[in-house]
Amino acid sequence: MARRGQAGGAARHRIRLFDDPALRVPSEPVVTFDRSVRELVKSLHQVMRAGPGRAGLAAPQLGVPLRVIAFDVDGRSGHLVNPRLEPSGRRVAADEACLSAPGLWFPVERSFAVVARGRDMYGRPQTVRAIGMLARVLQHEVDHLDGVLFTDHLAPQDRERFFAAFAELSGSGAAEPGAATPER
Repeated sequence: MARRGQAGGAARHRIRLFDDPALRVPSEPVVTFDRSVRELVKSLHQVMRAGPGRAGLAAPQLGVPLRVIAFDVDGRSGHLVNPRLEPSGRRVAADEACLSAPGLWFPVERSFAVVARGRDMYGRPQTVRAIGMLARVLQHEVDHLDGVLFTDHLAPQDRERFFAAFAELSGSGAAEPGAATPER
């Protein structure tokens, strides 16, 4: 079993679905930059790139409650450990989706620009300045680290439509994330 702040069993490749209560739990910071963190980053990139249209992934989506994200947007690929965001500029609404709720797109308002500061997998300081889609992806993935889902940003009518569509697609009947679902 991994100690607090260590990646441990990072090779897990099943993406947690939206109704998994684990996605609502804030992640722990990484405190030890060892091989398990590098394996987690590798796993995040492998799973993220396994299909089309996948721009980012957060460790909690693989069941690892650590503050690690990976991204690949418009030729900018990377990862951040223990990221912190400094949003700036105007807020822009655009359709957004999530690998934990495949195929469902809804408008979310986010900052057009961000500066993301964190560490790489070796513990070295990293800064990512982003605008547009990359800024959106970074905000979405860092939300996952905080136990926040993109539906938390939806207008009430879009939120209702999302949960109805998710329940239909998943066959769970779950009305909200964390609701009881059948065994998978």
